[in-house]
Amino acid sequence: MIKKIVLIGPESTGKSVLGEQLATHYGTLCCPEYARGYLLTNGIKYNYDDLLDIAKGQLALEDDYTARLNAQANTTGSALPLFIDTDMYVMKVWCEYLFGKCHRFILDQIIQRKYDLYLLCRNDLPWTEDPLREYPAPEKRAQLFLHYKDILMNQLDQAIHAVDKLLVE
Repeated sequence: MIKKIVLIGPESTGKSVLGEQLATHYGTLCCPEYARGYLLTNGIKYNYDDLLDIAKGQLALEDDYTARLNAQANTTGSALPLFIDTDMYVMKVWCEYLFGKCHRFILDQIIQRKYDLYLLCRNDLPWTEDPLREYPAPEKRAQLFLHYKDILMNQLDQAIHAVDKLLVE
């Protein structure tokens, strides 16, 4: 059985490094962020529709890593964590933050896909310059962190409501 663990948060919060370190520690895989390769190949100027392409690429990459890890888990018979360096919540944040709207496909995937744990990375690390990063200003990074935190807190509130409803029935 694979346990999917997602790392989310603003740029330059250490998600990629943490994901790789955790994967090494647990002897497993970390699914990288698809957007990095996409932007290196296609350029850093992207539009709303590009974010849909990136989202679909991220999901395909996640599915590939899941299949690889499933094959390994079936061989060894042990449960393994899969660390995922982004998910559709990240795509939702970028769509809404930059374009004020989000693709229906991304929203549907948020509902359909299930994860076991989210690790929210705080923007308390020093900014690391990278040509693909867009928001070095501390106030923008703090704003993005709060956006991610709100998403996770709303998910928690919904989960508590669903459990409470179940317990009453």
